[in-house]
This record gives sequence, C-alpha cells and structure tokens, in this order.
Amino acid sequence: MSQSSQNPYLWVERSLQTIHQANWYRSVQTIQSAPGSHIRLDGHDLLNFASNDYLGLAGDHRLIQAAVEAAQSFGTGSTGSRLLSGHRQLHHQLETAIATLKQTEDALVFSSGYLANLGAIAALVDRRDLVLTDEYNHSSLRNGAILSKATVMPYSHCNLNDLQVKLAQHRSQHRRSLIVTDSVFSMDGDLCPLPQLLDLAEQYECMVLVDEAHATGVLGQTGAGSVEHLGCTGRPLVQVGTLSKALGSLGGYVAGSKVIIDWLRNRSPTWIYTTGLSPADTAAALAAIAVIRQEPERRANLWQNVAYLHQQLDQHPIFNQATSPYRPLPSASPILCLQMAHPSAVMAASQQLRTAGIWVAAIRPPTVPTSRLRITVMATHQQSDLDQLLKSLTAIAA
Repeated sequence: MSQSSQNPYLWVERSLQTIHQANWYRSVQTIQSAPGSHIRLDGHDLLNFASNDYLGLAGDHRLIQAAVEAAQSFGTGSTGSRLLSGHRQLHHQLETAIATLKQTEDALVFSSGYLANLGAIAALVDRRDLVLTDEYNHSSLRNGAILSKATVMPYSHCNLNDLQVKLAQHRSQHRRSLIVTDSVFSMDGDLCPLPQLLDLAEQYECMVLVDEAHATGVLGQTGAGSVEHLGCTGRPLVQVGTLSKALGSLGGYVAGSKVIIDWLRNRSPTWIYTTGLSPADTAAALAAIAVIRQEPERRANLWQNVAYLHQQLDQHPIFNQATSPYRPLPSASPILCLQMAHPSAVMAASQQLRTAGIWVAAIRPPTVPTSRLRITVMATHQQSDLDQLLKSLTAIAA
C-alpha cells in the first residue's frame, strides 16, 4: 500500500506548498490595540489604512459602553436561535433602527453579513429559478447563489449590455429570476450602475438583491447607502448589509418590504437555525446608528479625506504613467486600489510600507483577478496621515 493511500490527508500539505509557491499564502496578523487610524500590530505602531472601520466607530466609547451595559443586563450570548430562546427586545430595536436608516418598511438582523446573504438568496430562489451575479461579487453572494441550487449565471463586471443579453436569452426559461450585486465592490472601490440595473430588472420581471456592506453609513445624504446615493430609495429591491464595517460592530441585516422580511423569518435557514446576535454586538450596532444620525460631520470628514487622497494621486505623474507599477483603479468610495503586476510585487510593496510605519493590505489572487494594494480611508485620518501615506507611496514607486 502506498504512503498516499495510508494517509488521505497528504494532499493538503502538497496543496499548501503550491499556495506558497504562487505567493498566495495567508496568515493572521495580531492587532494589540484598540481599533482606529493608528494601531499596534505585531509589536509595531502603524498608521492604519487597512480597516473597514470607515467612520472610526469600532473604538468609540459610546459603542463600547452600550456593549458593556447590554452584556451586564442580558449576558454574553443569546443562548439560542431567535425563534427559540435567542430573541431580545434589543434585536427588535436594532431592526427598527436599520429600517429607519435604510428607509424601508422592515429589517431582519442576522449573526453575520455572510449569513444574511446566504440566507436571503436561499429563501428567494431555488432549483427552478435563475440567478444573475456580477463576476466581481463578494464570496457570500456567489456562494449564496450556488447554495440556492438555482441556475447561476455570472455577467461581466458592471456590464449592463452583457446582463441584458443573458436576460433576453435565459429569463423566459425560469420561473423566477434574481439579480445580485454589490453596491460598492469591496476589492475595487467602484459602484454598480444600480438605477439602470433596476430598469432592466423591471423590464424582465426580476428581483434585485444589492449588498450594501461597504456603503451603509458611508454613502447617501443620511448615510443610508448606495441606494440613497444613487436615487433609488423606494424602488422594489432587497438590501443586505453588515454591521461590522462603518457600524463598528458584528452581524448582518436584510432590509426591505414587510412581506419580504416576514418571508425570511419563516424561510431563511441561516436566520432560523443560527444563534441570535449577541446582546453586546446588537447594542453596539444600535449605538452606531444613533451616532451616524447625530454626527453627519463624521461622514463629511471621511469624504474630505477621500477627495484629498484622490486629488493628490491624480496630480502626481508617477501614478499616471503608462509604465507606472502602481495603476489606480476607478473608485467612487473610500476604497482606493493601486493595481500591481504580480503577487510578489504587491507583497514587497506592502512590506516596504510597513517598514515606513504604514499598514496597507496586499490583496492577491484568488481573492481578486489581479494583485493590488487596497487602501481604505477613515473619517478619523488627519491630513498629516494622508500626506505620510502619499510620501511613502511615492518613494516606493520611484
């Protein structure tokens, strides 16, 4: 008997070696401080441009206090699914606050944004239906479509012509159809063409599910997200998002009509069969929504920082040459990506930035099709922080 037949797990080690050789290997990095624009990472003090905490709320004392008080009153865990022992009045309060923020009739809170996408898609379509998904969609959207057992058909990134061709060819062959898309694409920073996509959905009688994970609290006049920002409030669609980015907590949500939310309570497996969100996380997210409504200046500070960084990058010739190793990708969000040629190059650039005291994430395949530095801007960054980043990027690129 061969060694491989004796040990059915040997393939794992060989596959890990392949990942190492391709510069795709990943490992955790330990943050040793509270979250913020400046952090301590693996023993080093760094300027943080790698966080999704866009409004700087994850370390806000009001969220911390709300979480502490909720844990003291209700304990550390919800102890069961929401339909059994896991429901608290805090959950209802948070769902009401989310629906108010998103300008929808109702909302439902999940234990993570990933679970919200999986559960919503699985409840809306099945093997008789068609799901069309942007090729750059988040993993949770893609996997939700697969798990639903519907026919899954990717369309080219933000390409409405390709989407329309696929609808014209295949929509009539299926009972129901669902178009799923990120609103802000997390690894690129660009926005989906939501108004035109909704027009197509209406023409072909499709449902639309839009993931607002990186837009909630960030985009729109009131921070409601891309739906508000793009003038689509009130149009029929299902909004999904997370409480773990601009809201500084943990969990996910679905917002929409009362009928849709009631259906999900009865048919979404990742809500029905999962322990409810902890009291501390629920209370922290509720406090975050209150801060967003009370302090619009946080969002204004964020967009001032984004505009300044865009302006400086656009004006610097080193980032606009055809031969530049750093090619900015189109962005309309606090996510700015500089595309690079090879995984080893982006890893080297990230390490050079860390040596200079700056943490910028190096994103590589298979997460994305091309390697890039992913820079995320926060409301709590000072202009001096942005200047330090620009100075280091320029030095490395030169």
